[in-house]
Amino acid sequence: MSLYTEYLDEIGTRKAQGLHPKPIDDGALVGELIEQIKDTGNAHRADSLEYFIYNTLPGTTSAAGVKAKFLKEIILGEAVVAEITPDFAFELLSHMKGGPSVEVLLDLALGDDAAIAEQAAEVLKTQVFLYDADTARLEAAYKAGNKIALGILESYAKAEFFTKLPEIDEEVKVVTYVAAEGDISTDLLSPGNQAHSRSDRELHGKCMISETAQKEIEALKVKHPEARVMLIAEKGTMGVGSSRMSGVNNVALWTGKQASPYVPFVNIAPVVAGTNGISPIFLTTVDVTGGIGINLKNWVKKVDEDGKPILNNDGNPILEQKYSVETGTVLTINTKEKKLFNEDGSKELVDMAGSFTPQKLEFMKAGGSYAIVFGKRLQTFAAETLGVEPTPVFAPSKIVTNEGQGLTAVEKIFNRNAVGVPAGTVMHAGSDARVTVNIVGSQDTTGLMTSQELEAMAATVISPKVDGAYQSGCHTASVWDLKAQANTPRLMKFMSDFGLITGRDPKGEYHAMTDVIHKVLNDLTVDDWDITIGGDSHTRMSKGVAFGADSGTVALALATGEASMPIPESVKVTFKGKMADYMDFRDVVHATQQQMLQQCGDNVFQGRVIEVHIGTLLADQAFTFTDWTAEMKAKASICISNDETLIGSLELAKHRIGIMIEKGMDNEVGMLQGLIDKADKRIAEIRSGEKPALTPDEDAKYFAEVVVDLDQIVEPMIADPDVNNADVSKRYTHDTIRPVSFYGAEKKVDLGFVGSCMVHKGDMKIVAQMLKNLEKETGKVEFKAPLVVAAPTYNIIDELKEEGDWEILQKYSGFEFDDFMPKTEARTEYENILYLERPGCNLCMGNQEKAAKGDTVLATSTRLFQGRVVADAPEKKGESLLASTPVVVLSAILGRTPSVEEYKHAVEGIDLTKFAPPLAAPATSRSVHF
Repeated sequence: MSLYTEYLDEIGTRKAQGLHPKPIDDGALVGELIEQIKDTGNAHRADSLEYFIYNTLPGTTSAAGVKAKFLKEIILGEAVVAEITPDFAFELLSHMKGGPSVEVLLDLALGDDAAIAEQAAEVLKTQVFLYDADTARLEAAYKAGNKIALGILESYAKAEFFTKLPEIDEEVKVVTYVAAEGDISTDLLSPGNQAHSRSDRELHGKCMISETAQKEIEALKVKHPEARVMLIAEKGTMGVGSSRMSGVNNVALWTGKQASPYVPFVNIAPVVAGTNGISPIFLTTVDVTGGIGINLKNWVKKVDEDGKPILNNDGNPILEQKYSVETGTVLTINTKEKKLFNEDGSKELVDMAGSFTPQKLEFMKAGGSYAIVFGKRLQTFAAETLGVEPTPVFAPSKIVTNEGQGLTAVEKIFNRNAVGVPAGTVMHAGSDARVTVNIVGSQDTTGLMTSQELEAMAATVISPKVDGAYQSGCHTASVWDLKAQANTPRLMKFMSDFGLITGRDPKGEYHAMTDVIHKVLNDLTVDDWDITIGGDSHTRMSKGVAFGADSGTVALALATGEASMPIPESVKVTFKGKMADYMDFRDVVHATQQQMLQQCGDNVFQGRVIEVHIGTLLADQAFTFTDWTAEMKAKASICISNDETLIGSLELAKHRIGIMIEKGMDNEVGMLQGLIDKADKRIAEIRSGEKPALTPDEDAKYFAEVVVDLDQIVEPMIADPDVNNADVSKRYTHDTIRPVSFYGAEKKVDLGFVGSCMVHKGDMKIVAQMLKNLEKETGKVEFKAPLVVAAPTYNIIDELKEEGDWEILQKYSGFEFDDFMPKTEARTEYENILYLERPGCNLCMGNQEKAAKGDTVLATSTRLFQGRVVADAPEKKGESLLASTPVVVLSAILGRTPSVEEYKHAVEGIDLTKFAPPLAAPATSRSVHF
């Protein structure tokens, strides 16, 4: 059977699903298309032409390579296709975004045929995705006296690839579509259980919101052809959670604009909005695609004569509507005035200055941020090669310097890693900066999109600026089903070839590691001044500063070693009082959110960096705090540690990286060994006093300061989705934090889950010790609800085995994972036993394993969104409550939430996290801050 025949079979299968032919990335298949195109009498010629022109993926795919070569033959007259003239062949090359197409254009531009060379040069002047090999050819030709090369370089130095683009429209008509009321999780736009299809954009688009919503959106487009559909989170924030790029891709697919007529299902420029704005990472992703994100502020708090909010019977502020955005409302965006108006422009509704910064306007004009990033690099190269100053075209980096004001921790890190700003420049929050990225993480349910982005931007190897990069397998670790078998091996091979350390070895020389990506990145970050970018909202390391990002920004960081973003404001969090011995640090994390809301009224963490002064907590425990800041809607978090604690964390990281090397995971360039060397250097700097642990300046300025009173935390805390709240906007947020006594030891628990990135080795030991204690007291432990336990890493399991804890877990387990015989189907029913699951995300991800519909789940995980861990049943809503490990374990044993006394008894004698505020300078500290 030919590849084309197989493709026709696939087309038939997709047609039955209501899908178009899948875009082609296989060069061998394109080769068959070309042979059928050349055969003028071939029955499949017309279709083959259609697929060749409109359905072949660009960039560095093998399909793009074969396509570019054939187009070159047509331009040179070596092949003749009536439907593809040489002019049309040049147009097709201009849409192929680098890699083989740029190589062909350079061949033609630097070739002997003067007329073809001129035409190729005009196309090249519109291209920005050039890499070192491409620019080296141009430079060599220019130095050899080639006038065509000179003309191309002069055009690049003037950035004509940008200046000659059409300006964005002054007025943009939008028609509203309210997707939901309250915070909109990206699970609504790109459900976790459909993660396997994210790289198939058309197929994945079928899962956005609902089929009904999709039909309603299409109807709005028909009714209002002059307007773009604006997706809205009414009375909430748009895009909280993960799955940003797939969520934005889906929104753009249904409401955006096609990026190129020759590339199917790649849409850009969506318009999204929320009463309370857009979640920070989701907004970044909207910017990546040249879209518009709007903070509507269409509901405001009703205030009394003194300006204080008027509260309802539940103690929540009463909201008043300033203007309506109900579905079907036509509004006008004025991009020059940067304001949102009513339909005819007579009434201003809200200021949109934040939506139209100079940088964002550039992204919109260029069709996305990648073209700007690569364009700036290309202009710099050309100007330096010609020995001229680059023409001022792009918005200058925004520099905010406040004389006499100290620096917060994040401001210090950005200043240290800044690129393209004059030496000695001091940048405060609000500055827009290009920075070097030190560590990059790609996870497996977004990794295929990252690989597609890398191919699209014609990148073939990781930037030498990147110290460490890891591709995980944790989000698909639970079930080795057909989808995982199809996607994971090719992802791992691509990323390994690109230069990343991979959780699975494409060569099969080391055991598959499905360790949770955030735990691995927490170890790979070996400098408290580092910047980490990762394809997940929980990329929040306890060393340095880490930003969760969309798959495209991850690709850009891998390819260039850089990222661009404004320096966020910071909120300082300190502690006072004493942590009770029977409390878990997870309770401190929940209490931080609760006390912040009590102290500030609004969520001051949203969109900002939480600078948390933890001091003496090692990296594993401190990560529990930074990890949860994603649920606080923070942009990022930074731990301020004392010197000795940081050294301890770095030594632990070295040990774990060493184990990765022993297992054979290092690559040819010795990336992991390089990280150990870097950690040694940092430890030496701290010990010598040359460069103590990172601290903010005493006179740094914060947006707000929150002081957490540990004395107030007297019982375990639970984050509750509050699924039956009369105000739907209050459901499924992470702001409802309740003490365990609220439930009166009566709330039925159907399933317990200890796992996800929120747990560490100490949590596994807590589970083991609770079982030992109960066994000693009662003779046997019986579960009244299933308990699923998934260790974050294999290292933890190995250590538990050595220390004797794994044995008690095995004793009570009715299921233990087996890597040699992994599950091929997701579990649908649970018994009241302990399940020892493979290291990885498991229930927290919701793409493979789930609780039974309508269950009440008590978990240590991060997500309580509707349908994530547990779906609704017709008669009962599923709810995922979040708590500490000892609360979850005890609840599974009791089949209900415990009383405070039951809890205290169960944890008696167990070594829970010890934490005290860093009040005085330890004698061993070399940091002036402590």
